[in-house]
Amino acid sequence: MKRINSLDILKGLIIVLMSLDHFRDYFHYEAFFFNPTDPELTNNATFFIRWITHYCAPVFAFLAGISAYIVGNKYDKKYLSKFLLSRGIWLVFVEIAIMNFGWRFDFEFNFIVLQVIWMLGICMILLSGIIWLSSKQILIFSLFIIFGHNLLDLFDISGNFIWAVIHKLDFFTYSESKTLVLAYPIIPWIGVMSLGYFFGQFYQKGFPQDLRIKILKRVGIISIIAFFAVRFLNSYGNSKTWINYDLFSQTVYSFMDPQKYPPSLSYLLMTLGPMFLLLAVFELYKKTTFSNIFIVFGKVPFFFYILHVYFIHFFALIAVELTGFGWELMILKQPIWMLPSNLEGFGFNTLTMLLLWVCFVAFMYPMCKKFGEYKINNKQKKWLSYL
Repeated sequence: MKRINSLDILKGLIIVLMSLDHFRDYFHYEAFFFNPTDPELTNNATFFIRWITHYCAPVFAFLAGISAYIVGNKYDKKYLSKFLLSRGIWLVFVEIAIMNFGWRFDFEFNFIVLQVIWMLGICMILLSGIIWLSSKQILIFSLFIIFGHNLLDLFDISGNFIWAVIHKLDFFTYSESKTLVLAYPIIPWIGVMSLGYFFGQFYQKGFPQDLRIKILKRVGIISIIAFFAVRFLNSYGNSKTWINYDLFSQTVYSFMDPQKYPPSLSYLLMTLGPMFLLLAVFELYKKTTFSNIFIVFGKVPFFFYILHVYFIHFFALIAVELTGFGWELMILKQPIWMLPSNLEGFGFNTLTMLLLWVCFVAFMYPMCKKFGEYKINNKQKKWLSYL
């Protein structure tokens, strides 16, 4: 089946933005002093660099649903169900064994954090059963999860592992020095992925492009308006309420930073709305250097994801050594986003960090291009569908 350029462009754009967030974690001087979205400490540049990457996880979950539909349209539901189940199990393994080591280079695995790859894996396992529902049932299920999941905020079952898997970020100590962090509960992410699966029908061969663009624009605009309405009311759908500060800029920071862990309704509306509009814009794809670069990354997002974490961490290890801190400080016993105090003073200012990040993206480009060409020339190798 011919690849859809608008989807690849968006995948590529989002994976590159995700790399910015992770690059910032390891190289930005300010990252080791305060939370980039803290209204009382942040600044315009730092807030925006973190805020723009809020779009990554929702877009990945939604596009994974569309991709699942396209695969099922190419084969059949029985094949798709087995594929989603096996791919989901594989992603959970990758998160636990491969990504957790890449983030910290800790052979003892003192911290195991279940993040976006785990979430995508579990959601795919669940989607392997959901696809047997009718299209209408899948839409109702998706909207119910997305708009109704904040009702779970009425219950507080902190410390319960099953509850953490379902709805709430939590930490679990399972031995004297080892911790498990459930950073991405499954609800409402499964609703986002199943909604993507529902939208997959609009990408079937023969579906009118003008009608698809009209649907995407309409849903995008409605979602954005709904975000401002829900966020302004500062009640249901806002697990993390916003604060009216004396400084207008601080109020804006607070307003535009709805809860991500787990994602509140306002967070999903804020991120999914612009995503629909971008998909509509990218439908009018024209061959340019800009779009072609993102298509290269968008064809191999999982390959990029795995490699970029290892390379960012490896280059950070070199950087701390060259700046006199000692490479040992990058063998992390806790996640980098927990702001380890022993790294205070390390890092680069915002402009230097951004320039280094651009160089890093350029460094990743030829590897992704080569692997993408390899995948195209070896379509018969089924294992490539898992990368």
